[in-house]
Amino acid sequence: MLSQLAKLSVAADGRYATATELQFLRDYFKSFNLRLSAYQKIKAAEKEIIRQAQAKVQSIDASLLSNGSEDATSKWRLDTVRVLRHTAAALLINDAERLQNRFILWFKTVLRAMDVERSAEITHQVMLEVVLQYLTPEEAALFSPLWELNRLDKE
Repeated sequence: MLSQLAKLSVAADGRYATATELQFLRDYFKSFNLRLSAYQKIKAAEKEIIRQAQAKVQSIDASLLSNGSEDATSKWRLDTVRVLRHTAAALLINDAERLQNRFILWFKTVLRAMDVERSAEITHQVMLEVVLQYLTPEEAALFSPLWELNRLDKE
């Protein structure tokens, strides 16, 4: 929404915005209660979500949380929390563009440089499964497309 507001500010400079230009605001306010509810659920369950996801990732392949002989669990946890928080914030303010441009592009570059694509892909899938357990189907429908933006594609 912040990205859309910024664009509207430029587009409507010196004039009133049209009904079409304001539609995104109507859509946002229609979905606001769902967005807020999902955001609050994710925030409240964050520690448990991360714990469950870590356990699932370890059960799939414990080596995914290591960097050679070094334990990378703490780094994995910090990165996973960071992705979850940025995605939840984008959900709350309905701003996929901001998430994509201000966080995901940078984070994907870091993940590729660290050569952790397999770990990132498994973490992505596991986290989605875990988070969706905490959301209603309507909330999940808002969250899932944003979470998909985090997928480390083979570009």
